[in-house]
Amino acid sequence: MKKWFNSCSRLVQLILLLIPFVNWIVEIGVRWSNFLEKKGLISLILAIVVTFFGLVFGWVDLIWCLLFKHLILAK
Repeated sequence: MKKWFNSCSRLVQLILLLIPFVNWIVEIGVRWSNFLEKKGLISLILAIVVTFFGLVFGWVDLIWCLLFKHLILAK
């Protein structure tokens, strides 16, 4: 899901991150796919945090995505 999200246009990424419940689902999918690809401790911690606090973390990722076209530590 991470590759799909990063390949989307910036407008689609921002729209997905603006909708609250969709934001959380996208965050969970991108974070867990990033962990499965990289197998890092930071990726695991972010995946767990986003699973429980994804709605809050999603707004930060919205700004990050606006600036850098990918989620925090999920390039």
